[in-house]
Amino acid sequence: MIGLGLIGLLLAACDDNAKTTAAPPQSVRVVHAAMIEHQRSTGVTGEIRARIQTDLAFRSAGKVIERRVDVGSHVHAGDVLARIDDTEQRADVESAEAGLLAAQATLNQKNLAFQRYQTLVETRAIAQSTYDQAKEELATAEGSLESAKASLAIARDALSHTELKANADGIITARSVEVGQVVSAAQAAFSLAHDGPRDAVFDVFEAFFLAGPPGDEATVAPVSNPGGGIPAKVREVAPVIDTTTGTIRVKLALPDDIQWSLGTPVIGTFHTPPDTAITLPWSAMASDDGKPAVWIVDATTRTVALRPITVASYRAGEFTAAKGISAQELVVTEGGKFLRPEQVVNWEGD
Repeated sequence: MIGLGLIGLLLAACDDNAKTTAAPPQSVRVVHAAMIEHQRSTGVTGEIRARIQTDLAFRSAGKVIERRVDVGSHVHAGDVLARIDDTEQRADVESAEAGLLAAQATLNQKNLAFQRYQTLVETRAIAQSTYDQAKEELATAEGSLESAKASLAIARDALSHTELKANADGIITARSVEVGQVVSAAQAAFSLAHDGPRDAVFDVFEAFFLAGPPGDEATVAPVSNPGGGIPAKVREVAPVIDTTTGTIRVKLALPDDIQWSLGTPVIGTFHTPPDTAITLPWSAMASDDGKPAVWIVDATTRTVALRPITVASYRAGEFTAAKGISAQELVVTEGGKFLRPEQVVNWEGD
């Protein structure tokens, strides 16, 4: 009986080995590796700004005695925005005007004297040297008159600098002066956003530029209406990185018929230049000693092999392989977790 039992156990073990050897092929789903054109995109928040924005400042130092506008005011070219104390400049103008009158009077006197001497020298009633001196004095008086006119022009120009005027139609976006404040020459008093073309301005993280500069076009949409995006041209990309934020400023030129308000928050979707590479779904990713790999099916032997790959980039739902896969190879996308090298498989898919 014991012998019969041992024989039965041996027969059962042989039967199990036969079943293991005769296990059916593993079913998997595959895709043909193909070169696909793709673009990497990113969304960045920014704001609408005037294409031309200037800082306005007094050209003379002084005490501010009047401010006529505030942030948000719409102004026209030539409008007076603020004034500084012009007492000294007005006194200079009055002095220059008086000097001009004196120079004009002196010129008239020297001109009459010259005309008399000119008649007398013709009759030889006076010496030639006296006539020459009168002629020289007339020329000096004419020069003094021109100098007085120039001094008056300079004084009036200095007086005009006591008024700060808008250089274009636009909106005041910043103010840094107040009545009673003493300002220096060229100290910024107002920022003026000119009417006209608008830009969407974004600060894009430098990592986005590792694959190269963005494409020539992007999509801009208000934060309040993300679905209302419009195409815009990339007008300017800053040549340097902002060391404080680690970003690069990008400006998009909006179409002329788009007049979103200044400061409107917007979302810009930027695209890298198109590139061609093998792109696979996340489910195709396997691991070979902790490194990225994929299962490749040999259509001739119907077996699989685990092949290490180099990943170029990761994206939502897929990844791009830079090395390790050739076009038209069969890559396992489903069922790879239960595979082993040289295992026979049946596949479905492309």
